Amino acid sequence: MVTDGAMGTMIQDTKPDEATYRGARFRDHPMDVGGNNELLSLTAPDLIRGIHTAFLEAGADIVCTNTFSANAISQADYDMADLAVEMNQASAALAREAVTALDRKAWVAGAIGPTNRTASISPDVNDPGFRNVTFDALAEAYSAAAEALIGAGVDLLLVETIFDTLNAKAALYAIETLRDAGHAVPPLIISGTITDRSGRTLTGQTPEAFWTSVSHARPFAVGLNCALGAEEMRPHIRALADLAPARISAYPNAGLPNEMGGYDETPAQTSSHLGEWARAGLVNIVGGCCGTGPGHIAAIKAAVEGVVPRTPPPPAARLRLSGLEMFEAGAA
Repeated sequence: MVTDGAMGTMIQDTKPDEATYRGARFRDHPMDVGGNNELLSLTAPDLIRGIHTAFLEAGADIVCTNTFSANAISQADYDMADLAVEMNQASAALAREAVTALDRKAWVAGAIGPTNRTASISPDVNDPGFRNVTFDALAEAYSAAAEALIGAGVDLLLVETIFDTLNAKAALYAIETLRDAGHAVPPLIISGTITDRSGRTLTGQTPEAFWTSVSHARPFAVGLNCALGAEEMRPHIRALADLAPARISAYPNAGLPNEMGGYDETPAQTSSHLGEWARAGLVNIVGGCCGTGPGHIAAIKAAVEGVVPRTPPPPAARLRLSGLEMFEAGAA
């Protein structure tokens, strides 16, 4: 299956100004809101719906809601924390409208980003024990976002761009708590991000340790997105594919960013990598992250068309523990 590309890239291509972000409703908001992409679901719904439609017309099977930062913690930077639930509801509705207009089946994934805080690392180099967010505060914010997305009828939940596994565990805890409360939680995709060529997340975990940390959630799929281009991401996807008895998802950037922060990898280049991954039996779900547009998604769709999906391995009947690396009892 093929996911969509980068919502942020598509929004930036339209060059929205401060007035576009504000719309009439937030004309007098006391803070600048430029760059608050999730706000556009309320103030420029036609723009967001049109982006979903462009990716669907390119062949995407899954479109992700415009909700990467639609949580109370991230929205507090704009003094809009109280709008997080409404943003999730409106964004899910826009994605569903775009899908409904199709004459083929496609799915809506409710995107849940990492927030702009980290529970594992101090933001103060002089005080390593300091944290500017708690597990409970993260769980509360994630719970409100996930409940809004579930209530709006998304087909999947996507906990994505995970740089701190403790943040992710707060999201997973929140989602499981909603399940315990009787909510019909849809299948879950968990997607981490390897932040550089060290092969680790920002908080130091290898892909194997990351999977071990989140495997209790029994996700429909696990994978990686963002930060790296496909060429640099491949060995880390390989590590997950060899280990995880779940489907593997991968949506890399269009190469590494250039000196200006842009992305130069062409659709042909990105799709050649992902097509090879598919033929090698490494992936089940592919798409694009930063810098990828409808052209990339169309090329990826063509590259994986007709390829037999990866068959997940059976669960290992061995004790595995996670730290910065995975420990496996009895391993040589």
